[in-house]
Amino acid sequence: MKRGAGRHVLPNSRPLYFLARFFLLLLLLLIPAGAHAQSLDEVVNGVEATYGRIIDLRAEFTQTARNKSLGQDIKAEGTVLLKKGGKMRWDYKNPAPQQIVSDGTSLWVYTPELNQVNKGNAPKALAGPAGSFLSGLGKLREEFTVRFLNPASPRDGAGRPVLDLTPKQPTPLLTRLVLTVDPKDYVVRQAVLYDQFQNTVTMSFNKVQINPGLSDTLFVFTPPKDAAVVPLDPR
Repeated sequence: MKRGAGRHVLPNSRPLYFLARFFLLLLLLLIPAGAHAQSLDEVVNGVEATYGRIIDLRAEFTQTARNKSLGQDIKAEGTVLLKKGGKMRWDYKNPAPQQIVSDGTSLWVYTPELNQVNKGNAPKALAGPAGSFLSGLGKLREEFTVRFLNPASPRDGAGRPVLDLTPKQPTPLLTRLVLTVDPKDYVVRQAVLYDQFQNTVTMSFNKVQINPGLSDTLFVFTPPKDAAVVPLDPR
């Protein structure tokens, strides 16, 4: 095949960049609050308080995307860098290299296997419940209806509170969000996202570094000279 012919987005890569806007919301919650959660209000207050203190962060993640109709799981892992102002950098290592980079204005998705770069408008791509968190304008209670996943037993087997969030303005890609929170510091240890078809993406985070002082240059993307640049969403 000639270079540039038949450019397209790999099926397995499409969920990565469409869901990146929601993953950014999750990682913005991964900051210690320094208090033990008891009631639902205490857990929510702790998560909201941590968000207000974030400037930037670095973390490693693992991801499992579950296609309900096919009964198929796609696993991935990598590192993520985030900074206020809509800046983010997702570096996927497995199952195939891929980069998702935003400087707050443009969103770039680079797929080396295709030698292709998809470019989109970051504010548009990050719109919705996640967007209000990225801009610092929203709170959990403003964007979601919040409850414990199991009110009769609000903690999992490890004693961690599990929140069940329903967006007040759901989108096809986000109809439900389940967060497992560490009771010692309000760090979100696991997040499960549901779309309109009940497909799920489960994210786990580790080696989280808070306010490491990330340079803005880390969120600047320059396409390779020989790569094709096409719209992220041609519609």
